[in-house]
Amino acid sequence: MNVAVLSGGVGGARFLRGVIGVVDPGNVSIVGNVADDIEVLGLRVSPDLDSILYTLTGLADEERGWGRAGETWQALDTVDQLGGESWFRLGDRDIGLHLVRTELLRHGVPLSEATERITHALGLEAQLLPATDDPLRTFIETSEGTFPFQTWFVARGHRDEVDAVHYAGSPEAAPGPGVLEALAAADVILIAPSNPYVSIGPILAVAEIRAALEQRTVPCVAVSPLIGGRAVKGPADRMLQRLAGGTTPAHVASCYAGLIDALVIDEADAPADLGADVRSVATRTLMTDVEAARRLAAAALDAAGAPA
Repeated sequence: MNVAVLSGGVGGARFLRGVIGVVDPGNVSIVGNVADDIEVLGLRVSPDLDSILYTLTGLADEERGWGRAGETWQALDTVDQLGGESWFRLGDRDIGLHLVRTELLRHGVPLSEATERITHALGLEAQLLPATDDPLRTFIETSEGTFPFQTWFVARGHRDEVDAVHYAGSPEAAPGPGVLEALAAADVILIAPSNPYVSIGPILAVAEIRAALEQRTVPCVAVSPLIGGRAVKGPADRMLQRLAGGTTPAHVASCYAGLIDALVIDEADAPADLGADVRSVATRTLMTDVEAARRLAAAALDAAGAPA
């Protein structure tokens, strides 16, 4: 069974760990968000791709919830001491990956190929595909101004309420190599429990990717990122409240109108009426450990009619 997953963020990475626990990793293709990418100290950083890579190769810092395990911060300490840009936390091990990626990009290697080389070197069995090789960036509109995603999320601690989300470059962005092929070859398409606006939204802003989901001939199942109407971590609930009008499963499903056949929700949010076109499937969605992530992935596949 071939499975394609749209994912971004830490929650998506944890869900993917469950997916590769119940599906042969070699049959899993991951379409990753790249609209959060940022240049820091001259280095190209791809936070969502890296979160997925670190999590699926056992390199992630589980206690901190982001970055690499066993990290040190001497380079950043020096940057701070010298008055450099230090608000975006880059550990020493993490910087090594960004140095390699940046050097490849500088020599004309596209992000998709650079990602393939890096994931191969770190032993990732699943296929990690950037949604696009073209410039695509998320901007957050607030009453305090419009900010690049990382400025709003990290530097400003996502404290500003969101009035709108824009995806700069989306009209020109083409799907990355292998993305449409992975979606076409999939027996099941899953949308990870990532923020619909800033993690999945940029992927769907690539017109040909959205069209592929609209024209799908296989089941597509999304997993809600909310439990009891609240985000486990991050601003997804606040964003849904302001931009969709609420935090019920129906509000989550509205973000994927015409794109999904079922929405997996937490038992705390059941029962849920999502209309005639989308089924709701209730289960425990809190991924407290790897086994819980596997159970959630199995439930999502079961909702698609493809039990693991």
